[in-house]
Amino acid sequence: MKEALSRAGLALAIPGAVLAAAFLAAPHAAALPASLAGLKVYGPWLALGFGAALTLAFNRGRAFFALAALAIACAAFSLGWIGALKAFPQRTVFAALAMFVPFYFALLAWLRERGVFNAHGANRAIVAAALAAFTGWLIVELKTETTAWAYAPLWDTAWFASPIPHLALVAIAIALLAIAGATAASGSAVDAGLGVALAAFAVGLHRVGQPNEFAVFIAAAGAILTVAVLKDTFRMAFRDELTGLPSRRALNERLLTLGSRYAIAMLDVDHFKKFNDTHGHDVGDQVLRMVASRMARVGGGGKPFRYGGEEFTVLFPGKRLDEALPHLEELRAEIERYRMQLRGKDRPAESKTGRGRRAGRSGTGGRTVSVTISIGVAERTERNDTPDAVVKAADKALYRAKQKGRNRVAR
Repeated sequence: MKEALSRAGLALAIPGAVLAAAFLAAPHAAALPASLAGLKVYGPWLALGFGAALTLAFNRGRAFFALAALAIACAAFSLGWIGALKAFPQRTVFAALAMFVPFYFALLAWLRERGVFNAHGANRAIVAAALAAFTGWLIVELKTETTAWAYAPLWDTAWFASPIPHLALVAIAIALLAIAGATAASGSAVDAGLGVALAAFAVGLHRVGQPNEFAVFIAAAGAILTVAVLKDTFRMAFRDELTGLPSRRALNERLLTLGSRYAIAMLDVDHFKKFNDTHGHDVGDQVLRMVASRMARVGGGGKPFRYGGEEFTVLFPGKRLDEALPHLEELRAEIERYRMQLRGKDRPAESKTGRGRRAGRSGTGGRTVSVTISIGVAERTERNDTPDAVVKAADKALYRAKQKGRNRVAR
């Protein structure tokens, strides 16, 4: 959970900066020179359109449908359906957007990514269409009492005056809490983007009466979702999904930045194929995640990566081989001591209790299993003077460790 919260904090950094920039820019939007005046009208559409094209290219359905909801709000503003909020249709559309968009964003945050052009995407489009149709029905049928109910004050407005109905403010607060929960659980950049984009949308609604400010915050919301998709796509490209460690692609790029002093270790889970055949791939995946979690805490400034399959790599930038060896030996011993309880009928699949039993800290009965790792390590020398050469030397050392009986560190 702590790791997920840390990832969530990082995921919020750039979207938060975009929102802060919108706060700074909004008061000056009306003062744009004549040559840039078109940005007041077309700026939001450019941001939303670019984001939509990007999400379609990457098939990221959640962000695409969130952008579609923002586009509906932008169209309503451009067509004069919201603004002065004096007429019944305007008040109804504004209240509907203020309540339904937060609900829709919260729903998207808790749904899994399923793409755009499929049955799941169709269902999400149907939800948005149904909310829009319900709003239209309220207007056509002149349901003035429903709109009046939506605008009924829930508290004294003296301390905070806003055109947003109190009921919608409650909906926004609940939606932000729901999205925060999803972000804390997943650490996803898209979940964080949904939350910050919703905050930008809410500020835009609050300032809808100020010239051009609604457009600024809608554009900011679109930019936030776009950045979130880019960040999440980068994570997918450079981080291994199963273990959470940087992937081999990230390793290859990191190798290009090493200086003149470094050590590289290659790790392999002993007899992993036999372990998989005996206990199944689900248990094998748990083992790989366990090894990765221990590697993530390796000392000495080691940088862990998943190389592929049951193989891992640890870089020690700026370290000699002798400096890396104690930390690798400690890692090997920690994994050897670890006992993982096989899943039994009485053990939950996901919970703190289940993780505790998996680590052998609680629970009775059932079989426990353990694994060992072999490690080969090499450093840069005059003979092995490139990262590729050092990787090959470490791989040969790993082979020697296996020849000598496994569960050891070889140099």
